[in-house]
Amino acid sequence: MSLEYYLILSALLFTIGVIGVLIRRNAIIIFMCIELMLNAANLAFVAISRSLGDADGQLFVFFVMAVAAAEVAIGLAIIVSVFKHRETINVDEVNSLKG
Repeated sequence: MSLEYYLILSALLFTIGVIGVLIRRNAIIIFMCIELMLNAANLAFVAISRSLGDADGQLFVFFVMAVAAAEVAIGLAIIVSVFKHRETINVDEVNSLKG
């Protein structure tokens, strides 16, 4: 397969993630869409790295995965805390993080 197919798939996945972030109101779904966007960027990094014959893109993927893992850990901790206090994870109903 050529590079264009991978980049088109990456752009499609990124677009689905952006639409999910903009349309959905559930915090967990929003985090899943952000992860989808990060994975789309990873796919583009790996595809371009492979086409250039260089390993730098794959190195960036490891950094993106580390950031994604930290984002999930912190984000889910915040969601659990908000759910305990507000009993909802709808982002429209949780408009501030004040006690």
